[in-house]
Amino acid sequence: MSFERIRAILVKEFKQIFRDPRMKTVIFIAPLLQIILFGYAANRDITYVPTAIFDRDNSVESRELLRRFTYSKYFIPEHYISSESEQNLLLDKGLASVVIHIDRGFGRDINAGKDAALQLAFDGTDSNTAMVVMGYANTIIGNYEYDLAKETADASGRITSIPSVDLKDRAWFNGNLISTNYYLPGVVAIIVTMLSLLLSAMAIVKEKEIGTMEQLTVSPIKPIELIAGKLLPFGVIALIQSILITVLGVLWFHIPLRGSIFLLLFSTCIYLFTTLGIGLFISTISSTQQEAMMSFFLFYMPTMLLSGFAYPIANMPQIIQYLTFLNPMRYFMVVIRSIFLKGIGIDVLWVQLVPLLIIGLSVITFSALRFRKSLG
Repeated sequence: MSFERIRAILVKEFKQIFRDPRMKTVIFIAPLLQIILFGYAANRDITYVPTAIFDRDNSVESRELLRRFTYSKYFIPEHYISSESEQNLLLDKGLASVVIHIDRGFGRDINAGKDAALQLAFDGTDSNTAMVVMGYANTIIGNYEYDLAKETADASGRITSIPSVDLKDRAWFNGNLISTNYYLPGVVAIIVTMLSLLLSAMAIVKEKEIGTMEQLTVSPIKPIELIAGKLLPFGVIALIQSILITVLGVLWFHIPLRGSIFLLLFSTCIYLFTTLGIGLFISTISSTQQEAMMSFFLFYMPTMLLSGFAYPIANMPQIIQYLTFLNPMRYFMVVIRSIFLKGIGIDVLWVQLVPLLIIGLSVITFSALRFRKSLG
């Protein structure tokens, strides 16, 4: 064994690595990007709960309790409503995570030393968030009851009456707070992304490696026909996989599918414009399958992390939240969970589908033009 030859090979390999700008990006930029994103976005702590206030009593006592909720660092009042239809709309659209509902007679019951009813209606699709929110609410109400008890004490410190708040919670969309119901619909988005993105990128690069791409470029096939012929099979495979996962989730794991299966398939087709387009783009900047694989992970990990699949977007720093608006998986994750758990239709989901379609058409157009240019 010659150490000189080994040293020569090592020197050659290091020179090749650092001569390639893409490889330097993967080695230095990608780990730094992953650390920053995981450090800021991977946060299961619930520090921001969009809250709607529905106070039908409007008494001193009800306002005092609401003040304790809204002065906490968790419950952020964003909507003040006056009807149950508004409450339903806010929860359906995901504009509020919690609705604090105080009915008439709350203050009267408190002053009479009776149990006063308070209802918290919250979005139960994310069971972890719902449980944490309930813990926060119970703490606030416990402190409120303790202060009420102190106010009723006589001169000797003896408590003469004990008014209390009867908290009635209601979890919408996921009544038993089953975490599988929340995560499994997101798995559909994850698998559709992985399959369509990876297959489209790797298959086209493989054509370059074995030399058949040059044969295709000199054939009578037009570039647009070549692109369609390359991408459509992977789109169909991803679509079939999404159907199989949906069937498995509904029949085996008993995940509720309350919305339209046709809307689910339609939304998936829109999303595939983006993933197939990015796969096509990766194929134009990669010369080998190894490069394509590294480029895939460079895109895939931040996309999944910033999608809201595992970590609530509302708890991320403001600048990271703005970045998620460029992430197509963010919109698709909302759509797919809403169809499964909320059963809402396109009249509500168009807010997510329109930007998803714009991003998808932009990405597929740009990638197709770049791929066509690389062929020429």
